[in-house]
Amino acid sequence: MTLDDEKRLAAEAAAELVESGMTVGLGTGSTVAHLLPALARRGLTDLRCVATSPATEAQARSLGIPVEEFNTLQRLDLAIDGTDEVTPDGWLIKGGGGAHLREKIVAAAAERFVVIADSTKPVDALRGPVPLELFTFGLSSTLARLGEDVAPRPGSPPSPDGGLIADYRGPGLDDPAALAARLEADPGVAAQGLFPPRLVSEIFVARGGDVERTTIG
Repeated sequence: MTLDDEKRLAAEAAAELVESGMTVGLGTGSTVAHLLPALARRGLTDLRCVATSPATEAQARSLGIPVEEFNTLQRLDLAIDGTDEVTPDGWLIKGGGGAHLREKIVAAAAERFVVIADSTKPVDALRGPVPLELFTFGLSSTLARLGEDVAPRPGSPPSPDGGLIADYRGPGLDDPAALAARLEADPGVAAQGLFPPRLVSEIFVARGGDVERTTIG
């Protein structure tokens, strides 16, 4: 079984959590790309969905899944998204696709945030890099303050909100809470890709033909 097959299995398992009438946050990335057709096949009614990226929105609409502006909703019943890394206690690194600002806002708004992943994503300890979204205003000053551990991601397009995507490759991942606070303290950082366990409800990891489900929050 390929990693793409594992992504599909995890996504299909998470799609079964969605019920008619729910408000749902749709994440971004290659695993979510399998979630959307699985969700469309269920033929649910009265769904109200928000998307974390233009790519997700476009794919969802092409499959007949309704997507609306997030400012029409205050809370979400459920959000489903992938991850770049996940530790046993539920710390995530997200942002490989550059949408982590929106992904974090959607996760924080959800009553239940479910993470879907293939078998390469669980790690004993976070390795990084940590994606950053930086405001373009005063960018040179921001990069100077953040220092040599932060560099713009080569070839990366802007974030969905026009920010510059960079990566942090430095120390501190052994204490992700402290590192997150340090990165967020700089006013030029719009978002960093460390997601704390308090945001996470469940993690679905596909290994071979099975999907392991772990409750976090």
